[in-house]
Amino acid sequence: MNLTLDELRQIKHNLPTGSIKRIAEELNLDEQTVRNYFGAHHLENTGNHIQPGPNGGIVHIEDETILNLAKRIISESSGAN
Repeated sequence: MNLTLDELRQIKHNLPTGSIKRIAEELNLDEQTVRNYFGAHHLENTGNHIQPGPNGGIVHIEDETILNLAKRIISESSGAN
């Protein structure tokens, strides 16, 4: 899957408080690994690849597990309002 770095960051910013911890616990990952998944500085260490381009660059995501769980959490939180 490809999306811009800005889109990936927007997903992170839309997550409710505590979601990074929830994702880490549900997927048995370190919280820092989840944070790195959404960030530019350590993005390469997560299996994601970034190429220069508009809106922060284009991110190619190899494994969408964290992304899909984040989207589900956002959907759940918006449905509760």
